[in-house]
Amino acid sequence: MSTTLAIDLGGTHVRAARITEGNIEKKATINCNANGTKQEVIEQLFALIDQVISPKVECIGIGVPSVVDYENGIVYNAQNIPSWDEVHLKEIIEEKYQVTAKVDNDVNCYVMGEKCFGTNKPYQNIVGITLGTGIGAGIIIDGQVYRGANTGAGEIGCLPYKDADYEQYCSSQWMKRNGLDAKELYEKAQKGDAEALAHWNEFGYHLGKFIQVILLTYDPEAIIIGGGISGGAPYFKEAMLTSMTENFPYQHEIEKINIHFSVLADCNLLGASKL
Repeated sequence: MSTTLAIDLGGTHVRAARITEGNIEKKATINCNANGTKQEVIEQLFALIDQVISPKVECIGIGVPSVVDYENGIVYNAQNIPSWDEVHLKEIIEEKYQVTAKVDNDVNCYVMGEKCFGTNKPYQNIVGITLGTGIGAGIIIDGQVYRGANTGAGEIGCLPYKDADYEQYCSSQWMKRNGLDAKELYEKAQKGDAEALAHWNEFGYHLGKFIQVILLTYDPEAIIIGGGISGGAPYFKEAMLTSMTENFPYQHEIEKINIHFSVLADCNLLGASKL
């Protein structure tokens, strides 16, 4: 049986897990020293790996929130970790632990986790969306992750929308623009607060327009939605679906698309284990 060490690197938390055949044997989490120097963050990563690694680990897969040179394992401009402008992470990890390492964008890991372990196994053409501090997308075409020439494919959130871009309207940045807090908005909606429900409806409207872009550019079989804000789905899903169909030119495509919300725990780690 193959055993992999998987890492999900974020600007807030870093998680690691030892995984054998899709089963998590041991897991650890630390708060990321996001404002630390390049070497300080690397040393923190080493300390986390040391907590879960064992002699049977054959390779290390790492998901990072950045554009990645996938072939060479170089991380460029990691989001929310300013010092990580260029980190030769594959080389650093392999030299330290003497096992093969692979590095990819974190949303690519997410969609790979959903494809291999989640509800999207039957589909060969999938777009995964993560809603959080920003909005990310990972793309699977004919069963394979599509990264583009610079692992920049899927940066759909950067496309222009209204007075800014989709990320400003389809992530927690939209809440901040309107003086709102996602957690508080969720709690108020649970209590039936009319104003909070109206805000979620507006958020769903913008997300529906984002999904139209995905349908027009990738025409996938399925879209899987995850990330912290996806927990608000009961309050924005209906508005999202209505907005998605509004003025869309290809009704047949709308009728066939499968949209799911992620329920798979540790999806990014499981995806990183498949790198």
